[in-house]
Amino acid sequence: MPLTPLDIHNKEFSRKLRGYDEDEVNEFLDQIIKDYEAIIRENKELQNHAAGLQEKLNHFSTLEETLSKTIIVAQEAADEVKNNSKKEAQLIVKEAEKNADRIVNDALSKSRKVAIEVEELKKQASIYRTRFRTLVEAQLELLNQDGWEALDRAEVKELY
Repeated sequence: MPLTPLDIHNKEFSRKLRGYDEDEVNEFLDQIIKDYEAIIRENKELQNHAAGLQEKLNHFSTLEETLSKTIIVAQEAADEVKNNSKKEAQLIVKEAEKNADRIVNDALSKSRKVAIEVEELKKQASIYRTRFRTLVEAQLELLNQDGWEALDRAEVKELY
């Protein structure tokens, strides 16, 4: 167990006939006590300072560990966002392709319907022209018949 200043102060030496000067020994012991107390104080201060530095070191180590974990989490989150964005972009492209295919198919279908309608209208116009031509020819034939001239003469005779 280490000596304390009180141990030094209370130390009693045995007396011999031709021993040391008691006052000189006491002064020297007082000086030792002062120096020893100063060293103990300094030691306590250094221990407190070391404890404070250790506490700061622990704090910074914890902070470093937390920052490392945060960086890892941020990297993972960034990777996840990147992957999700890629997946979403792929889904958007696929959806756009489906919509484009649907629009093209609808346009082709409408184009076919319009082409069929145009053909039908052409047929109907042809039939109409044929019927109209036939009607006009029949009417012309009626007009060219001799019966009209006889009617014309009969009307002229009646009028006179």
